[in-house]
Amino acid sequence: MEVSTTVPAAVAALRADLGPLVEEVTGRLRAELPSYARVPPDLLALRVARAVDRGLSVVHRLCAPRGPAPVGPPPGGRGARHPAGSAAIGDALPVDDVIRAHRIGVDVVWSRFSREMTERRAHPEELLAIGEQVWAWAAAMTVRIVRRRAVRDGARPPGGSRPAGPPLEEYVRMLLLVPVDAAAVRGRAGESATPAMPFRARAACGATDAVRVIEQLRPWIAKGPAGGLMVTVVDGDVAGLLAARPPRLFRELALGLGAAVQPCHVADEFVSASLALRVAVAFGLTGVHTTDELGLRTAVVQTPEIGERLTHQRLAPLREHGEDGTQLEEAVAAFLDHGLRLEAAARSLFVHPNTLRNRLRRFEALSGTSLRDPAALAEVWWALAHQRVHGRSGTTLSAQDAER
Repeated sequence: MEVSTTVPAAVAALRADLGPLVEEVTGRLRAELPSYARVPPDLLALRVARAVDRGLSVVHRLCAPRGPAPVGPPPGGRGARHPAGSAAIGDALPVDDVIRAHRIGVDVVWSRFSREMTERRAHPEELLAIGEQVWAWAAAMTVRIVRRRAVRDGARPPGGSRPAGPPLEEYVRMLLLVPVDAAAVRGRAGESATPAMPFRARAACGATDAVRVIEQLRPWIAKGPAGGLMVTVVDGDVAGLLAARPPRLFRELALGLGAAVQPCHVADEFVSASLALRVAVAFGLTGVHTTDELGLRTAVVQTPEIGERLTHQRLAPLREHGEDGTQLEEAVAAFLDHGLRLEAAARSLFVHPNTLRNRLRRFEALSGTSLRDPAALAEVWWALAHQRVHGRSGTTLSAQDAER
């Protein structure tokens, strides 16, 4: 690929501005990864500076191979000695945090590099070609991180006990949490990798017993090349890949499911699976769910600003009537929960159907809402669902904000 002279100039500009670049990366690491927030600031800054410096050298080498990479002295001066243990920061942190930290660093550096290239009027096709090479390198480095940790854990188990994490589990965590290159996946799974569905599962009540959940899902969990289950734990939830969708309803389990994809696309679908689980838990649903199947419930969770406006419009007028307004809100909620069946809703409230009918009429009068209008009825449902998921803080929306 023919590369313009803007690459060396952009790299040189970033090297000249290394201090602020390192501050931006370390700031994001501390804000987004609690494990990195516990690392001594000076030590973290040193390691980030060295990593950024290496990354810039890689960009220059990948994109301007004809010229020597302008490798600068290590921070602190050429030949400076680094504090003891500085090379072991990553070894002391969770591997998924190390992977995320690597991704954050690449994101920040690439964003700044793209800006510098744009300011130098680099052609968009050139920037795209560079980006493809840089992200392929980043994916390969992610695989190296996982493999190195797996080898380390297998070779030096603490106290002579079994390894802290089997290589397959670390590989599954990588697939779920970090977008990877197809070539990197083939290096582990071979050419025979088949599509699988990423999932994330949680107990409907109480703490999630990972062993029990895995046993429940065992018939459907995908298997690795050596026959091991492709499953792990992410922030207390059981997560991994399913070879097929479970056919039965799990009454004690909520499970979010992504689409069946090749391993290199798992991370994107795991985001969808995590959202589906979040929505299901918010609405008290059990069983297996996708974001598509959850329909408007997903929109309620993802767009709280819409819910705030609908709450202000459809429910806020009831607040002025105190306990009476609360009673009317409970009446319309029961009416909706029971599929607009008046008698069933009345039984759930322990009132006569005529009493409920009167309350619904008063709700319509006070809120200015017609429960016979499908669109208005949907907005009332959305407002009630918003309160259930996000709480009632949105009901204080000002009239000016509500009109926007």
